[in-house]
Amino acid sequence: MELNASYTSLVAVGDSFTEGMSDLLPDGTYRGWADLLASRLAARSPGFRYANLAVRGKLIGQIVDDQVEAAAALRPDVITLVGGLNDTLRPKCDMGMVRGRLEEAVERLAPSCEQLVLMRSPGRSGPVFDRFRPRIEALFALIDDLAAQHGAAVVDLYSAPSLADPRMWDVDRLHLTAEGHRRVAEAVWQVLGLPPELDWRARMPATAPPHWATRRTEDIRFARRHLGPWIGRRLTGRSSGDGRWGAQYDAAAGRAFWITPADAENPGPVTGWRRAASPDAAVSGTESD
Repeated sequence: MELNASYTSLVAVGDSFTEGMSDLLPDGTYRGWADLLASRLAARSPGFRYANLAVRGKLIGQIVDDQVEAAAALRPDVITLVGGLNDTLRPKCDMGMVRGRLEEAVERLAPSCEQLVLMRSPGRSGPVFDRFRPRIEALFALIDDLAAQHGAAVVDLYSAPSLADPRMWDVDRLHLTAEGHRRVAEAVWQVLGLPPELDWRARMPATAPPHWATRRTEDIRFARRHLGPWIGRRLTGRSSGDGRWGAQYDAAAGRAFWITPADAENPGPVTGWRRAASPDAAVSGTESD
């Protein structure tokens, strides 16, 4: 991969990890590593375009059916694909199906972009994750194989102890905090051949562990607010993403759209985004709303 390369467009495909949960902004929306990465890439490339199609709770089949073709149609410089982990956390998981759909996604996306990026998602200890660890590691082995076959880059978050630190995870113990997302953005940034700006693998400073009573109170709160509802959705086949579409997907039109920095004149940190002109609007000289 070219070092210190320049990228003019990015499309993110996946589930809640890429949508940005739990990096919550004051307005109630999520940011996450993909948005952070896009902002940094935009500061290097005038006219940068971005689309995040990821939706929380989606299984690999839903990602392929709802996001992959839309992402490929945009033909960006970079596509990130993270999916399959939700499948492995279901009570029943057909790993053969997961393999087939993930292969389908990679085979469609790799030729449609300059660089496809896959990930070995971060892991942590805990009863839920530990129970399904063999499935998860089988998924990551498949990701490595597909990357080798199709020239994709792999961001190995799973092997980084820093991201297993409980302080990197939100109270639901399933999604990263803002600091965790910041480190993932840096990890992808470096895999793309761009100059490091921080050591995303560095461990957080040591702190005294919480008291036993505090841990038990947190466990009870977690089970009531997060684990119970999560198990209920798994058993009933429901998803937190039911009825949702990606932030840059127009369900009525059946296609994705680009956003671009709102202030195109001033390079530097992106303070806001606007919807980019569609191809049809570009011909007529107007901007889509």
